[in-house]
Amino acid sequence: MKVTGPSGPSASQGARPAKAAGGFSVPASGAGAPAGAATTTAAVSGVAGVSALMALQGVEDATERRRRAIRRGGGLLDRLDELKLALLAGEAGEATLERLGRGLREERPVDLDPALNSLLAQIDLRAAVELAKADLRRSAA
Repeated sequence: MKVTGPSGPSASQGARPAKAAGGFSVPASGAGAPAGAATTTAAVSGVAGVSALMALQGVEDATERRRRAIRRGGGLLDRLDELKLALLAGEAGEATLERLGRGLREERPVDLDPALNSLLAQIDLRAAVELAKADLRRSAA
């Protein structure tokens, strides 16, 4: 019995192939052509299957998009809180401002929920205002 790929086992007719060391075997000369055709077909169908899986992994569902949007908004709120604490401590908070700017430049996923989109837009606006105020403080100094 010889396994030729995803189509399953097939019984080979004729003499058994000679076995080499390590479990590798060479097919008999008469059975070489059909096995080669089956191997080529199996390789092509394997590539098509991998392509389909990669395409499915690239598709982002609404739940994942919503999760990313909430994670981004939460991160911006954390940076705003860090900035508030730095300003209350009398520090400039330059590192926090840089992280806030990077977070704001990230692409914001659009969710189907208008209330969530509105909330995320308000967080983005608040972060942009804080960055603008920091630029004014730098230019005044």
